[in-house]
Amino acid sequence: MLGWNETHNISYTDFFLIGFPGLQEARSFLILPFSCIYLVILTANALIIYTVVTQRSLHQPMYALIAMLLTVNICSATAVVPAMLFNFTTRYYRISLSCCLIQMFSVYFFIIFDCGILLVMALDRYIAICYPLRYPEIVTWQMLAGLVGLVTARSIGTVTPVVVLASRVRFCRSNIIYHFTCEHMALMKLSCGDISLNKTVGLTIRICTRVQDMLLLGISYTRIIHAAFRISSGGARSKALNTCGSHLLVIFTIYTSTLSSSIVYRVARTASQDVHNLLSALYLLLPCLVNPVIYGARTKEIRQHLVKIFQSAET
Repeated sequence: MLGWNETHNISYTDFFLIGFPGLQEARSFLILPFSCIYLVILTANALIIYTVVTQRSLHQPMYALIAMLLTVNICSATAVVPAMLFNFTTRYYRISLSCCLIQMFSVYFFIIFDCGILLVMALDRYIAICYPLRYPEIVTWQMLAGLVGLVTARSIGTVTPVVVLASRVRFCRSNIIYHFTCEHMALMKLSCGDISLNKTVGLTIRICTRVQDMLLLGISYTRIIHAAFRISSGGARSKALNTCGSHLLVIFTIYTSTLSSSIVYRVARTASQDVHNLLSALYLLLPCLVNPVIYGARTKEIRQHLVKIFQSAET
């Protein structure tokens, strides 16, 4: 049954995602732009991944990490956009609690995993610029696999408590989620019990991971830039700074969209739900859209291979 219900004997196990509540009459007009965004995300990211995989000269740790980051972009967008598009085609998109929790886990897992890969990329660039002669013996494929394993374990360990706590909540207030995904707090608003622990754990994890990541990234790139300016060769210095510039642009895009969404969500309480949801979409999809453009345009080796691929396609 749709609507509010304060009866504590009811515990909803199915929910309806509304998406953009104030744009229900314009749902059909939202299909085209979001379909185009999703298509561009799939095509652009897949093209860079294909280039890295097929070109032997790009089989190096730095490019492997770029391909992994862009693979996460595709997974992150796929966890959100298809359900959103289906929501636009029907008045109410019905989803079970288990599927809702799986979607919640997937979205947050990919967000934290994405940030973890950026940390590994910062470490890779730090070793390449600060210890160039020892780089081949330090950054091995075994080391890379171990770091990715740690990033995966961190992502699972960070997200699991939030999802487990959410699974134990009774939802009797309503079964309507005014969002296009099973966002944690959007779901928690439907509970009829005490969710202070859920809020505390969710906020603590979010703050700790963000502060930790930003601190480590700040320290890494401060030392990287300092070491780059000490390089005597102008060409080598320019190449090092250009590589770091691409990574920093990606980091700036991700954290700017995240902070903008968080600030508006907490400060602009009077903003409509549609505004909050739009910012959530921006925060989730903008990095997926921009990252391949940054690496395709600014990474010389990838750009050269992309030009060759397009030239061969034309002939």
